[in-house]
Amino acid sequence: MDKKENPALARKSGTGKKSWFRETVEIVIVALLLAFAIKIFVFEFYRIPSGSMIPTLLVGDRIIVVKFIYGPRMPFVNVRLPGLGQPKRGEIVVFISPEDHKKAFIKRFIASEGETVEISNGKLLVDGKVVDEPPAFRKVYYYNRGDFGLEGKPIKVPKDSYFVLGDNSASSKDSRYWGFVPKNYLIGKAVLIIFPFDRIQLLSDK
Repeated sequence: MDKKENPALARKSGTGKKSWFRETVEIVIVALLLAFAIKIFVFEFYRIPSGSMIPTLLVGDRIIVVKFIYGPRMPFVNVRLPGLGQPKRGEIVVFISPEDHKKAFIKRFIASEGETVEISNGKLLVDGKVVDEPPAFRKVYYYNRGDFGLEGKPIKVPKDSYFVLGDNSASSKDSRYWGFVPKNYLIGKAVLIIFPFDRIQLLSDK
């Protein structure tokens, strides 16, 4: 007896097709939710759009930014979950642009609330002491630019804020120009260049 002559068999076959389709949809939904959770809470890929971090990062570099280290930002609400710690001087961080909230910037972390920043004779000083660690600070001549980077004008970082600078001091729009990064604008820590392949390297000691 074929399926046309057996309605029960036909219904069973149809149910099997529906079950397969439902399982496929469920797998896709779970995969999408997992990918979304990883992007929000764990890490995300970014492409370097400008030369503000040359020579550490080049235009077109693809990097991995880890979010849980400083505490991930919850989407759609002004809330940050607890992280493993606060940014340390010299770390490369990604944050929401204070000027355009639709953009993400990447710079080097310089100082946090209560610390005083000054640029003098090409050197970076925090609380009156020249910063020379990590080695990246010794490779940069810092220019006096903008309202927050003038010679002989120490700037104190306000509460819940950060001061950041680009390694390419001559061509970086950073805290010297627009001031401070609100603490809640922080997205994560840049940890690895993954592309181009000949530039794969950790950024922890750069």
